[in-house]
Amino acid sequence: MTRFVEEADRGQRTLLPKCLDDFIDESNPVRVIDVFVDALDLAEMSFDGVEPAATGRPSYHPSVLLKLYIYGYLNRVQSSRRLEREAGRNVEVMWLLGRLAPDHKTIADFRKDNGLALRKVCARFVSSAVRWVFWRHRALPLMAASSRP
Repeated sequence: MTRFVEEADRGQRTLLPKCLDDFIDESNPVRVIDVFVDALDLAEMSFDGVEPAATGRPSYHPSVLLKLYIYGYLNRVQSSRRLEREAGRNVEVMWLLGRLAPDHKTIADFRKDNGLALRKVCARFVSSAVRWVFWRHRALPLMAASSRP
């Protein structure tokens, strides 16, 4: 992804924490957010900034800001300033964003510039979550029944 601010490798070892991936459980909801956003076609959903500008300072890729927005949506963190703080201190958000920490103005501008696209994504996320829960509740009894002698 040229012309975007680059995220740090999640597997990169540092002094503390040694590896962010070690702190994020396999069943953690941030993993669902990560997979969900990576599967979206952001250009098709009309997000601004999917194609980077040829000049100026590199921007954050819209997927990074969308992951932060959905995290805030699920955890009732609505303020851009609170999301900025979470990106700097919350290990889940650090993992989700690849240790990027956008400032509150960037987060607020992303919301302002992509209102319609954000509504589409939230509707798709909720409908996907309903399907996942339905599938899980249907699959578990089927798996239990098939494991009986």
